[in-house]
Amino acid sequence: MAKLPVVGDRMDRRPVVAVVKLHGVISPASPPIGRGAINLGSVDSALTRAFHHDRLSAVAIAINSPGGAATQSAMVAERIRGLAGEANVPVLAFCEDVAASGGYWLACAADEIYAHATSIVGSIGVVSAGFGMAGLLERFGVERRVHTAGTRKMRLDPFRPELAEDVEWLEGLQGELHEQFVAWVRDRRGDRLIGNADDLYSGEVWTGPKALQLGLIDGLGTMRGVIGRRYPDAHVITVEPRRPVLARLGIGPSSLAEHLVQLLEQRATWSRFGL
Repeated sequence: MAKLPVVGDRMDRRPVVAVVKLHGVISPASPPIGRGAINLGSVDSALTRAFHHDRLSAVAIAINSPGGAATQSAMVAERIRGLAGEANVPVLAFCEDVAASGGYWLACAADEIYAHATSIVGSIGVVSAGFGMAGLLERFGVERRVHTAGTRKMRLDPFRPELAEDVEWLEGLQGELHEQFVAWVRDRRGDRLIGNADDLYSGEVWTGPKALQLGLIDGLGTMRGVIGRRYPDAHVITVEPRRPVLARLGIGPSSLAEHLVQLLEQRATWSRFGL
């Protein structure tokens, strides 16, 4: 249990609003450099400590994420709801530059969502991206050898021509994930949602004012402004994740190539929203 903040020689008895920052691409892997990544392993300690402060009035989640892995999005969001239920406190989400795709999935874990007028919000959809390099190895005289037990172990191999049946399988998988995403948004936002489902769940993104019109968020404003109005006497505390020992020592994945690939993937995900 976290201790109350102390000011001078006297214990501060003001109510507490704990702030947790969820910034980065949502990914199972957390690169040692770059903008960082959001996953349950990286943020669970911060979330747990935030929801266990004494005299807790609310928890604020500052979100700046273009999305990423669906499973990690769902696991972090479910963890937030579980902790909120145990602590019996409201959760307020604040969208910063972008809360899109998995970033909006996280925002929906809150009871109320706020965004800046310039924030990018939405992208309720599923995307997969890759490269087709059929013929590349042959051009350089490299022979690719793949041996499998199971006829479907090599779907969407980038070094082989794309097969229609593989694309159909992928689209089916994406459709299932999209349905789960839509169900989560509807469950969390309920009758606050306004507009045509074909538009809301098309993968489109909107700025703050339009997101407010559609019921994707509850208001426009900054964290400082909203918390200042709602909890004028509160002591606002930012709870940071505890970095793993290896990360603190500057030791990460063993391969430089791994670092570069992760950074490129991050860059591509952010760039979809002009960031």
